[in-house]
Amino acid sequence: MASTVNERPGYGQLLRTPGAWTFLLPGFLARQPFAMLTIGILLLVNDTTGSYGTAGTVSATAGVAMALFAPQGGKLADRFGQAAVLIPGVIVHAAAISLLTVLALSDAPLWALLVAAVPAGASTPQIGPMVRARWAAKLDGSPLMSTAAAFESVTDEFTFVIGPVLATALCTGVHPAAGLVAEAVLTLAGGLLFASQRRTQPQASRGAAGAAAGERVSALSVPGVRVLAVVMLGIGTVFGGMQVSMTAFTKEMGEPGLNGLMYGAFAAGNMIAGIACGVIAWKLSPQRRLLLAFPLLVLATTPLWAAHHMVLLGALGMLVGLCIAPSLITGYTLVEKLVPASARTEAFTWLTGAVGLGQAAGATVGGRLIDAHDASAGFLVPLGGTAVALLVLLAMRKALTPRSESVVAARGVGHREPVSVD
Repeated sequence: MASTVNERPGYGQLLRTPGAWTFLLPGFLARQPFAMLTIGILLLVNDTTGSYGTAGTVSATAGVAMALFAPQGGKLADRFGQAAVLIPGVIVHAAAISLLTVLALSDAPLWALLVAAVPAGASTPQIGPMVRARWAAKLDGSPLMSTAAAFESVTDEFTFVIGPVLATALCTGVHPAAGLVAEAVLTLAGGLLFASQRRTQPQASRGAAGAAAGERVSALSVPGVRVLAVVMLGIGTVFGGMQVSMTAFTKEMGEPGLNGLMYGAFAAGNMIAGIACGVIAWKLSPQRRLLLAFPLLVLATTPLWAAHHMVLLGALGMLVGLCIAPSLITGYTLVEKLVPASARTEAFTWLTGAVGLGQAAGATVGGRLIDAHDASAGFLVPLGGTAVALLVLLAMRKALTPRSESVVAARGVGHREPVSVD
């Protein structure tokens, strides 16, 4: 790496890092189920019960369990090692998904589905944060760290795009349970393969022996992380609201098979913007980028409820997708600046869990609105969720300024580097 220090760090250089592909490929495979779980539950339970509200409630239960247990899994992985957490975790997850699928197909009562959804969500492996931790272990002190952060953010975008499309296609084209079955298989196979790559996993801390007391910081004690968690909740409501509303919309139009195509338009916008955000050499600070990008997302969700034509909704869905990536990527990038290294894995899991929680909440509220009104009412969820998150972001925006930059500004030096575009 030292021989290329004069080159601008890029994706090509990053991917030539020795040993990177040994965890990138299984990591990509294993992280897909994260975005397949809630939509897979939603489609299966809706098919067996005929109620979007019931399906959204079961899906939300899994999402809440995932969000609450994800940071604990991150802490355990830091302490005992990733393999020690992943191997039993993926086995439990596959068993929980199997139980939930059998119960749904057997027309089990709602309480049974809710009970089964808890371990299904709680045991979802947090592969994305674990991959980030492996990059940090291999690239400590390297200028490629910022490139790795961008690469992982783009990969996260693909996860939230490809996973739901794959689950939707399987549920609508093969069998209502096919999405969840594929989720369980991918989790088990990908998780075990990823865990087997022990040479690249960070060294386990096993307590406080390896860290000074001052470095033991909870990620949620950082105000900026709490603000970013709310932002991610808002983004999650877009994913959840779009999934349930597009499913209902295509069914109302008499073309349920087009659901995958409609969500694919939303996914395409997400992919395009995600790739662009990863290759652009930004001059604006991440804080300013987020304050510019998130209001655009709110604006993009505004006309969704009024779209009553398939082509128009597809175009608006693509626009929303284009506006999601800048906010999501910038949020993860800010963690690198706001959180000490000893708490970053936990911080990443809080943000990832917040997206999952928002996705579940969006599906639940959207399902209730659809049951009470129609598919158009479900599209109010992305607008409402992002609008509330924007209010919090604007009110708490100062928390997103890294403390080092605040100190420099207070001393009156170093203006030119952070505000050169002014």
